[in-house]
Amino acid sequence: MLDCPFKSHIAPSKVPVAKAEKADEHAAAAAESPPAPVNSAPASNNWINGTCKLLSGRLPVAPVQWDLYTGLGGFMSLFVVPPSVSNSAAPLDPAEYSPSKSSYHPIQDACWGHSQRVPYLAVARTFERIEEVSARLKNIETLSNLFRSVIALSPSDILPCIYLCLNCLGPAYKGLELGIGETILMKAIAQATGRQLDQIKVEAQEKGDLGLVAESSRSNQRTMFTPPKLTAAGVFSKLQEIAKMTGSTSMNKKINIIKGLFVACRHSEARYITRSLGGKLRIGLAEQSVLSAIAHAVSLTPPGQGCPPEVLDAGQGKSAEARKAWLEERTQILKQTFCELPSYDIIVPVLLEHGIESLPQHCKITPGIPLKPMLAQPTKGIGEVLKRFEEAAFTCEYKYDGERAQIHILENGDVHIYSRNQEDNTSKYPDIISRIPKVKKGSVQSCILDAEAVAWDPEKKQIQPFQVLTTRKRKDVEATEIKVQVCLYAFDMLYLNGESLVKEPFSKRRQLLHESFVETEGEFLFATSMDTCNTDEISEFLDQSIKDSCEGLMVKTLDVDATYEIAKRSHKWLKLKKDYLEGVGDTLDLVVIGAYLGKGKRAGMYGGFLLACYDEESEEYQSICKLGTGFTEESLEKHHNFLKDHLLEKSRPYYRWDSSMEPDHWLAAVQVWEVKCADLSISPVHKAAIGLVDEEKGISLRFPRFLRVRDDKKPEEATTSSQVAELYKQQQQIQNQQPAEKAEDEDFY
Repeated sequence: MLDCPFKSHIAPSKVPVAKAEKADEHAAAAAESPPAPVNSAPASNNWINGTCKLLSGRLPVAPVQWDLYTGLGGFMSLFVVPPSVSNSAAPLDPAEYSPSKSSYHPIQDACWGHSQRVPYLAVARTFERIEEVSARLKNIETLSNLFRSVIALSPSDILPCIYLCLNCLGPAYKGLELGIGETILMKAIAQATGRQLDQIKVEAQEKGDLGLVAESSRSNQRTMFTPPKLTAAGVFSKLQEIAKMTGSTSMNKKINIIKGLFVACRHSEARYITRSLGGKLRIGLAEQSVLSAIAHAVSLTPPGQGCPPEVLDAGQGKSAEARKAWLEERTQILKQTFCELPSYDIIVPVLLEHGIESLPQHCKITPGIPLKPMLAQPTKGIGEVLKRFEEAAFTCEYKYDGERAQIHILENGDVHIYSRNQEDNTSKYPDIISRIPKVKKGSVQSCILDAEAVAWDPEKKQIQPFQVLTTRKRKDVEATEIKVQVCLYAFDMLYLNGESLVKEPFSKRRQLLHESFVETEGEFLFATSMDTCNTDEISEFLDQSIKDSCEGLMVKTLDVDATYEIAKRSHKWLKLKKDYLEGVGDTLDLVVIGAYLGKGKRAGMYGGFLLACYDEESEEYQSICKLGTGFTEESLEKHHNFLKDHLLEKSRPYYRWDSSMEPDHWLAAVQVWEVKCADLSISPVHKAAIGLVDEEKGISLRFPRFLRVRDDKKPEEATTSSQVAELYKQQQQIQNQQPAEKAEDEDFY
C-alpha cells in the first residue's frame, strides 16, 4: 500500500451511529450500531487504497477536495462504506428510490440492504416526493413507506431519520438548534464547489432558496473521484456536532464540516442539507403528519421481526374502511402518548421493542420532560361563558400577564422550569429555583405544576407589566444580578408523587395543589379565584382583575369535562379579557414580512407593515393585513432600526401574498407582533386561511392596531391559519347566519 499523507484522517471501516443523548436505557439501546457485514472491511480498504494511490500519483486535485480529506479528521465516518452485500438481489439505486409508489414493498423497493446504514439520499428522495405533493394523506403514506423500510432493514437508524424529517436535533428542552446564517452557508457552498461567493449570492436572490442554489452548484461540479455516500445517521450526527460547537474557533470548524457535507452530496441531498442547516425544510411536513407516519409504519410492518420479516403489511386483507379505522386508532395511541411524554428518544425505542399497543404502559408523564400546555379558547362576554358551561359549575381565575412556567420537581430534589414551548428556562429563574424547597410541603416528593411567572414590585407589592419581565436576562442568570423580581402564581397540578393527575377533575387538582404548597407573599402564590355563576359577581371580579394589573379572567369547569387537555386549545378553559367585550374575542400574534416606506411625519421610517399568519400544514406565511396604527414615533423608529437589518431582496417562496399588497421592502420572518382588530372579513386580496372558509379567498383583519412585540414567541408560533378561520367563524354576525350547535373541542391534532 502506498504511503498516504492523510491516511491517519480516514475513519476505520466500521461506521459509528449518531450519538444522540438518550433519556433512558431504552434510548441508549436504540443507539447501538448493528453489526457490520463480515466482509465490509476489505471493500473499505480497497476504496482507501485506491484513493491513496490516486492522490499519491500527484494528479491535479481541487483545493477544496484536498481540504476535505486533510482537514476533517474522522469526517469519513459519516459515509456509507461499500459493503459486500449478501442478499441475492442488489438494492435499488438510491437515485431511483420512490417511497410514494403504489403497492410499496419495504424490502424490494428499498435502496439499501439488511443491516446497512440508511442512505441520506433515500431521505432526500422522500422529501422530494413530499414537496411535490400537497395532499396530506398521500405524504403520510410516502413517509411511512420510508419508515417501514428502515424498521425492517436498519431499525437503529429510525430515530435519526425521524429527527431529520422533523428538522430538529432532539427534544426541545435539550436546546439543540441549528439556524446557521445564510452568509455562512453561502461561504461554505462557495468553498465546497469552487464558485465565487458573489455568484452564489446572485443566484440565491434569483431563486429565493439557498437549498436550490446548493443543489445546482453541486450538480455542476466535477470531481476527480466519487466521494463516499452520505448516510442518514452520519448526517444527523454531524448536524448535532455543529449545533453543540461553541467558542471563538467554532465558526471555522462548522464551515469545514458543512463543506465536507456539500462535497459528498448527490442529486437533491445538497438542497435539503442546506435547508436543514438553515432551520427550515419547507416541504410542508408538520409534526402531526410525522407522528401519523410513524404509527402507520410500526403498525403495517411490525418491528422486531427477522430478516426478511414475515409480516410486511399487517393491514393486508382488511377492507379499505376497516384498514383506515385500524390505523387511526393506533395513530391516536401514539399521539396521546406523545402528548404525555413528548420525547422521541424514549418513545421510539419502546415502539421498536414493545410495539404501539404497549406504549401507554411504558411511556407516561415523567417529571423532567415538559408537556405541551393546555390552552384556553377566547370568548367575548360573560353571557357566552354562561351559555357555554350551561349547568356545569365553574371557577374564575385571574389571567396573569407573565410567562407560562411549568415547574418540575424531581424525586432527587432537582427543580426544572420549562416554557410553554418546552424550552428549558431553569437557568433564567434561579430565584424561583431557590424558593421551591421553602414553599413545598414535606409530603411532596415529585410533582409538575402549571404556573405563571409575573414581574413583581416588592416595594409597592404589586404586579408589573409583562414588558418589565421581558427585560430580564434570558439565560445563565446570576441570583445576585437580578433586578426584576418575579412572583410565581400556581394554578394547576398535573402530577404528584408518581401519579398523573391530568385525568382528574380540576377541582381535585386544585385541592391537591393547595394542600401541597404554602403561599409566600411576592414569591409563591395561588391564582386568585372565585367560584360563582352570578353575572354581576363575574363582572365585578373582571373589573377587579384589571385593577390588579391582570389581563382579565380564566374561566374553568370544576367537575364536568374538567380534565387537563394536554396540547389542546380547549373550550373547557375560556379566557375573558376586558377588551374582548368589543369586537374580536382575541388578539392575534402575527409575523412581520414586509414594510412600506413612510410619508410626511413618518418619512425616513416605515409607515406601515405587511403582516402574516402561519400555516402549519404548508409551512408558509400567509398575508392577513396591512398595519399602520397603534404606533408612537418612538416605537416606529425602534421598529425601523431593528427591521432594517433583516431586509430581503425579494419575497421568500414560502410567503403567500397578492401583488396589490407588495411592500417597498421585504423582511425576513423574524419577529412576532400582537395585534388587535375590530373584526375579521373575507378578503379577495389577503391569503390567510385561504381554502378553510372560502375556497378562493382568504381572511383579513379590519382596523388592525399594534399592541406589542412578542419576544417570547418564534415566527412558527404565530397565530395559525386554522386559528384565524376559527376566530372568523366565532364572530357573532357569522354565528347568527349558522344553525346553533354545540361547538366541538379543538384538538391540537
